[in-house]
Amino acid sequence: MNSKETCRSELRIALRQLSNRCLYSASKWAGEQLVGIEQDPAKFTPTNTRFQRGSSSIRRRFRTNDITSTPVTGMSYVSTPVLEEDDVIDGDCYLLAKSYFDCREYKRAAHVLRDQNAKKSVFLRCYALYLAGEKRKEEEMIELEGPLGKSDAVNRELVSLERELSTLRKNGTIDPFGLYLYGLVLKNRGNQDLAQTVLVESVNSYPWNWNAWTELQSLCTTIEMLNSLNLSNHWMKDFFLASAYQELRMHNESLARYEYLQGTFCFSNYIQAQIAKAQYCLREFDQVEVIFEELLRNDPYRVEDMDMYSNVLYAKECFSALSYLAHRVFMTDKYRPESCCIIGNYYSLKGQHEKSVMYFRRALKLDKKYLSAWTLMGHEYVEMKNTPAAVDAYRRAVDINPCDYRAWYGLGQAYEMMGMPFYALHYFKKSVFLQPSDSRLWIAMAQCYETDQLHLLEDAIKCYRRAANCNDKEAIALHQLAKLHCELGRPEEAAFYYKKDLDRMEAEEREGPNMVEALLFLAQHCRTHKRLEEAEVYCTRLLDYTGPEKEMAKNMLRGMRSESSFPSMDVEHFAT
Repeated sequence: MNSKETCRSELRIALRQLSNRCLYSASKWAGEQLVGIEQDPAKFTPTNTRFQRGSSSIRRRFRTNDITSTPVTGMSYVSTPVLEEDDVIDGDCYLLAKSYFDCREYKRAAHVLRDQNAKKSVFLRCYALYLAGEKRKEEEMIELEGPLGKSDAVNRELVSLERELSTLRKNGTIDPFGLYLYGLVLKNRGNQDLAQTVLVESVNSYPWNWNAWTELQSLCTTIEMLNSLNLSNHWMKDFFLASAYQELRMHNESLARYEYLQGTFCFSNYIQAQIAKAQYCLREFDQVEVIFEELLRNDPYRVEDMDMYSNVLYAKECFSALSYLAHRVFMTDKYRPESCCIIGNYYSLKGQHEKSVMYFRRALKLDKKYLSAWTLMGHEYVEMKNTPAAVDAYRRAVDINPCDYRAWYGLGQAYEMMGMPFYALHYFKKSVFLQPSDSRLWIAMAQCYETDQLHLLEDAIKCYRRAANCNDKEAIALHQLAKLHCELGRPEEAAFYYKKDLDRMEAEEREGPNMVEALLFLAQHCRTHKRLEEAEVYCTRLLDYTGPEKEMAKNMLRGMRSESSFPSMDVEHFAT
C-alpha cells in the first residue's frame, strides 16, 4: 500500500473537494478514514489521538495474519493525479447556490447556476436537479399511496439529465463527479451496463468518491461481473473489493482485505464495523459483540451499524445490554431508522410485538428502503400469526434486495405456517442458495421435506446432513438424522447418529428427552447385536431418570441377566 503520508495527503484534499460539491456522505467517509490513519509518533497530540484510543486492541484481537507491506493482489499501486479545480476561489454564484443546496432548496440552487459553464458548477446544478426530482418523487409517493405504500412515481428530472450528461461525456467536457452522477442517472433509468461503464470511468479518474464506488458495487451482483471490471489499482480499490466481497457473501475474502487495510488505517471505525459485519454473517456473535462494545467506547454517539449490534444482543437474549443500547440511541437521535430498529428489537425481545411493529414502521417512514426493518417487521408479523402482513413485508424486502436470504427464509416460514409446503420449499431453496453455510436454512428445508404432503425423507436426510456439517448450534440435525434412519429401517445408521448426538450432548452438558431417546435406542441396539456390556452402560444411565424409560431399562437389565455369560446385577436396588 502507498505510504501513510500519501494516503493522508490524498484524503485531506479529497475531503475538501467532496464537501465543496455537497457530496457529504462521501466526504464523511473520507474524513473517517483520514482520522483512521495511524499518526507519526513524533506528531502525537491530544487532538490527533482522541479518536484512536482503544481501536488497536480490536485489531490485535481479531487479526489472523500479519499485515504485509505489499498489496493483497501482489501488484504495486498507481498514483492518481489530484483533480485540478476550475477556479482556486469559488465564484459568487457558486457560493450562493451551495448555500441554497445546504438548505435543501435544490431548485433555487440549480436556477442560480443556470448560466455557469465551469465543470464544478455544471455538476452542482445537475446534482441539485437530481435531488429535487428525488424529493418530489418521495412527496408524490406519500400523497398517492401513503408513507409505506407502493407507487409508480418517478424522478421527472432523469430524462433531461441523461440527455445533458450524455452530451457532455461525448464532448469530453465532463469531470469525474459528472460521470458519477451520469452513472447514477443511468442506473435509475435501468441502463445497468452503460451505468457500470460510466462509474468505472469515474472511479478510475477520481478514486476518492466513495459514493461512486458504492453505486458501482450495487451493480456487481456476481463475482464474474466484479472480476470483469477494468479498475485502476489504486488503494481505494481495496476498500471497494472488501465491501463487494462482503455483499457477495465471500466473507473470509472480505476479512482478509480489511485486515490488510488495517496496516494503514488501523484506527478506522469503518473498517472495524465492516469486520463486525463479516463476523456477524459468519455467526461469530461473541466476536461481533466485543467489536461493537469497543466501537461505542471510541465513538459513544455512533448510531450507524448499531442496528446490527442490536440483532446480536437479541440473538443472545441480552436483555439489559439491549435495553441500554436502545436508551442510548434514543437519547442520541431517536428519529434515525437505525434507532427505531434497535428499539423495535428491544420490544420484540420483551414479547411486545405490536409495539415492535410500530417502531419498525416508524423506521420505514424515515427510510422506505431500509431493508432490515422490512425483514424484522415480517418476523414480528409471523410471531403475531398475521401471515398475510408477514408475506407482504418479506416481499418488500426482496424487492429492495433479492440477495437478502433472511427475507426469502421468512417467506418460507410464512407459507409453511399457512400449510403450503411446496411454496415454502421454493423460498427455502432460494435462501439456502444465498447462504449455504447457515444450518437453520437446511433444517427448514428438511422439515418441509418431512411434511405429510411431501414426505421425501431421503431429501430430508440430505438436508440434515448439510446442516450437521454447517455447525448446527441448535443441535437439531443429528437427532433428526437418527430418527429418520430409524423410521426407514436403518438401525446401524440410526445408532451412528444417536451416538454422535449423545457425545455432543455430553460435551455440552445438556440433558433432556433427546438424551433419554438416544440412550434407550442405543441400549436396545447394543442388546440386539449382543454387545451386552455397552447395553448395560446405557441401561444403567437410564436408571437415573424417573419416567417410563427407567422401567424399560430395568426390564432390559433383567432380560440380559438371564442370558448366558452376563454377570448378575442387583436391579431391584434401583427400584426405590
